[in-house]
Amino acid sequence: MEDTIVAMATAMGEASIHILRLSGSEAGKIIEKCFKPQNSERWQLGENFTLNLGLFHDEHKVLDEVLIGKMLSPFSYTGEDVYEINCHGGPYVAQRILQECIRNGARLAEAGEFSKRAFLNGKLDLIQAEAVIDLISSRTETSANLALAQLSGGLSHQITDLREKILEILAYIEAGIDFPEDDVESLDRNNLESLIGKTLSSIEDLLRGSKTGKILRDGLLTVIVGQPNVGKSSLLNALLKEDRAIVTDIPGTTRDEIRESVSVGGILLKLVDTAGICESSDFVERLGIERSWNALKSAELILLVVQANIPLTDVENKILNTYKDKVIVVLNKTDLLKNNQEVVINNNYGLGIPLSILEHRGFDELENAIRKRVFQGDTAISSDPLLSNIRQISSLDNCKNSLNQALESLLQGMPWDILSIDIRHALQHISEITGHNVQESLLDDIFSRFCIGK
Repeated sequence: MEDTIVAMATAMGEASIHILRLSGSEAGKIIEKCFKPQNSERWQLGENFTLNLGLFHDEHKVLDEVLIGKMLSPFSYTGEDVYEINCHGGPYVAQRILQECIRNGARLAEAGEFSKRAFLNGKLDLIQAEAVIDLISSRTETSANLALAQLSGGLSHQITDLREKILEILAYIEAGIDFPEDDVESLDRNNLESLIGKTLSSIEDLLRGSKTGKILRDGLLTVIVGQPNVGKSSLLNALLKEDRAIVTDIPGTTRDEIRESVSVGGILLKLVDTAGICESSDFVERLGIERSWNALKSAELILLVVQANIPLTDVENKILNTYKDKVIVVLNKTDLLKNNQEVVINNNYGLGIPLSILEHRGFDELENAIRKRVFQGDTAISSDPLLSNIRQISSLDNCKNSLNQALESLLQGMPWDILSIDIRHALQHISEITGHNVQESLLDDIFSRFCIGK
């Protein structure tokens, strides 16, 4: 924290511009040594949040014409004096400027060190810091919006409010320990039971939405399965809008898994196209079929593709019955149906989505069905903050378990000091989420996942 750090904030390579970020107590002195502003009078005013054009030089020569962004403590990303050097986008130019900053006293920043300093200086909590990673790596509109919502502090406020409630419960119990003979209504066990119950209810609401949040953040492992020649690979190609899989009229064309990712209705589907499930004497095809069955076990969503004008086979019924909660039945080749057949087949399938890949019909209905699965019956994302990070979900779940244990002890008439042990554990777990109480090793693990310069 005492060092002044510098790093590339943009990916190295040829580009229109590169940005280098400099942060720390000596950042201003380094810039003064290396930067000659075009408008020296304005520069001397020392105004914050300004862009200044000028020349960046070493001891002997000009290295580049640059724009310097000035963001002074405490009103910067890290909470320290921060200067961002916008130079021309050649990697050689940027490297020379980086080396000159290091020569004048800065050191190369470690991965995520700017964001780590922002956390240590109280500019971000851990939820917001991890939202920065999620925003950078987001691949769909909904995952980006989720990360932005967490970065804005909505989820942090909810977790902080829960932490305050647990602190209130702990203070209540400590009063019971300190004044065991005090017959005051505020120390009534029924009141304590109500406080713990309300806090548990709020935690359970957050955990209920975490399944949706995790899907929006990480995507949904989606396996496309069915008999040979029902249109599995055609569905993959249609969703990707490219000819990724070979499509022929010959059964058994797909023999191995094909994996691709695509955004459908703002949800990242991690698609797995599998070999057609059937009886086969071909050894290679049988291996592919075995992989298809194995893929179903790990799938979070199964698109069971069937031919709309043919009744369900035993294999299709087996998949539907075994994985019913995961399955969306896709009734492909509805272009082959007569009008009087369509009603009968829809009634028989119930969950079926009529589709014609050939005529590109039914894809809006399929998208809505997928969104309903993710958003638990609705098709729109909730405006409430959503947990999405496994670390945060695990900590909140541990907090809930500790509160449940405290509630059980309370109902069994345990002494106040026994209750306080579980409440302190609950407080510890929820404090880990925002970083109110966190070990250095966890911080190192979280911020090491950032790129250098962030």
